[in-house]
Amino acid sequence: MKPTIAIIEGGYSHEKVISLKSAATVFENIDLAKYTPIKVRVDEEGWVAFINDNKIPINRDDFSVIVNNEKIKFDFAFIVIHGTPGEDGKLQAYFDMIGLPYSTCNHLAATLTFNKYVCNQFLKSLGITVANAVLVRKNEIIELEKIIKTVGLPCFVKPADGGSSFGVSKVKEGNELLVAIQKAQEHGTEVLIEAFMEGREFTNGVYLSENGIKVLPITEIITQNEFFDFEAKYLGESQEITPAAINAEMTNRIKQITYKVYQILGLKGMCRVDYILVGKEPHVIEVNTVPGLSAQSLIPQMAAYEGISLKELFSEVIKVATKK
Repeated sequence: MKPTIAIIEGGYSHEKVISLKSAATVFENIDLAKYTPIKVRVDEEGWVAFINDNKIPINRDDFSVIVNNEKIKFDFAFIVIHGTPGEDGKLQAYFDMIGLPYSTCNHLAATLTFNKYVCNQFLKSLGITVANAVLVRKNEIIELEKIIKTVGLPCFVKPADGGSSFGVSKVKEGNELLVAIQKAQEHGTEVLIEAFMEGREFTNGVYLSENGIKVLPITEIITQNEFFDFEAKYLGESQEITPAAINAEMTNRIKQITYKVYQILGLKGMCRVDYILVGKEPHVIEVNTVPGLSAQSLIPQMAAYEGISLKELFSEVIKVATKK
């Protein structure tokens, strides 16, 4: 009997719309000769499985469903929720408790990487170059002058625990900072204010293969927008060049950093590390442990250039994660 794969979509954040697109890509590219995929949605309305055009409630005691008086238990969870609870460690901790293998890093690594400020400060302590930044928590007194003195202008304001560029602003004038912080607070519990870095933007995918850590080609992101915002990411308002037009030395350097980040954070599954190249120094912006997998997303582009089909990629992720 083929293993039953739960493709978990939805979530409790604004990123749900992206999650549904990513889950559709995974569902369409699961190897049906090896696995039986079932979509499972986790959101504010509940936890349900979509089987034969029916929405069937999930028993959260053991993550099972009842179909025709028969209990179906899943063999693997393919997590495609961007944001909470799929990218911040909550689902991972739950699956660890019930003994169900899953496609991402563990709950500790997910919790660490989900908070961009905490993750980057940790990476900085290990010699990885990151942007100068300030963290603002809810209900804290916001000292605007002190923030500007620390990071300068212009600067970027974003939720520390959000993604898909929701709530992100580029602040050019001091009188814009408070509004930008308030906007970011609508999309996360903490706000990250980063120094603006003038440079080229790159991103690098990586995953754990049967032969160890596999770093994918580097992609350069070029957009006429102020930054790589939601419209640039998902509405075609950017140019994504794979492989990036950089020399072999810089290619190797960025790939080595990606490898090191993946290794020291103890990551698993498919991840993506984003960079700004300032002069000759790559700066890590953030680490994505549940990167987008929609048709517009970057990991599928990188895999395609490497000659890896999504069916092959997803099968390998499942095989490695379920290996005893």
